[in-house]
Amino acid sequence: MQTIQEESQEEHWKRNLYVCVFGSFTTIMAMTLVLPFLPIYIEQLGETDPESIIRWSGYAFSATFLTAGLMAPVWGKFADHFGRKPILIRASLGMAFCIALMGMVGNVQELFGLRLLIGILGGYASGATILVATQTPKAHTGWAVGTHAAGMLAGNLLGPLVGGLLPGYIGIRNTFFLAAGVIFIAFLATAFLIKETRFKRKAAASQIVNKSDGFWQNAPSRNLVLLMLGCAALLMFANYSVEPIITLYMASLHTLTQNIPLLAGIAISVTAFGSLLGSARIGRLGDQKGHLCVLVACFLFTALTLLLQVFAWADWQFIVLRFLMGIGLSGLMPAITALIRHNVSGHIAGTVLGYSTSAQYLGMVLGPVAGGMVANLYGMTAVFIMTAGIMATAALLIGISRKRQHKVASHLINPINR
Repeated sequence: MQTIQEESQEEHWKRNLYVCVFGSFTTIMAMTLVLPFLPIYIEQLGETDPESIIRWSGYAFSATFLTAGLMAPVWGKFADHFGRKPILIRASLGMAFCIALMGMVGNVQELFGLRLLIGILGGYASGATILVATQTPKAHTGWAVGTHAAGMLAGNLLGPLVGGLLPGYIGIRNTFFLAAGVIFIAFLATAFLIKETRFKRKAAASQIVNKSDGFWQNAPSRNLVLLMLGCAALLMFANYSVEPIITLYMASLHTLTQNIPLLAGIAISVTAFGSLLGSARIGRLGDQKGHLCVLVACFLFTALTLLLQVFAWADWQFIVLRFLMGIGLSGLMPAITALIRHNVSGHIAGTVLGYSTSAQYLGMVLGPVAGGMVANLYGMTAVFIMTAGIMATAALLIGISRKRQHKVASHLINPINR
């Protein structure tokens, strides 16, 4: 017999999901559309020295991810206390406000400050991941998180494209205003269409009082969840450790064109496109076959495609392997999120998923640094070998954890026979 909470979830979870997909798509697209014209905008703000433009472009781009990574656990804990919907309302309204102000800045320092502020006030996509994971019935968690991830990937794909096209027609400042307007629509949809179950907040209030029920001290699946946080970092580490050297690596291959930047852009884009196609489907497979099985398979498949990239001798081979790698990567985050959600109590799910977001940002920071160091010391092919080895090791650790989970489950089911 369904509880009141389950009936409410069954009634609203799909609508919540679709609103979150739209909101995450628009906010991420607005965040990434700045990439193509950021150096030009910084030059318009008075920075004429090429080195200064490059330096400030890096600062402004990285600032948002730095503060967003630091704030993710904070907002996740806030969501556990006061509900997930208020977090999304705050994030969408805050981002709309900050992006509109970015179209009014008078110098690069103001732009940098607003990029920092967006990371603090924003976080719609990570908050939406928490809401989708906690408000969706567990039998559909993998598919729902995968569908939401597809919306995020679509925003990442289309953002730079829109940013490359719109300023030529309406100007850079008007592009910011238009992006802010689209996010404001996401704010309205979030405020009026998302329905969060009240049971969650009441449960949180009663359970937080009992300090002895802390997850980190007493949860039986603590080690598994900690492993999932490490896997979240490895996912981004694997993706971003290779990207800085793709342009140089493709220049060493047999190519049909001399436009190496175009080929590098295609190689990066097809990875995201593969993830876009695979995330919802592999997420549903995890719901049916088990997320640990899917996680092991995806890590191994990603390791294999990374290793095969070492042996690519033509541009089309490398691009095909990057696409296949994207499919492998697409199954990782839905499975990680679903496993975290299934192994922590609802009243701390937001906090732990916030740590997962921070772990992803950590991988995004460490990946390019490690990739560059290894490439300088041992050559570019060593980066692919290193990353493939790390992914294979992750699969091994998850396989060991899976066996332990089965032993624990067997012990609980048949205690007398043991």
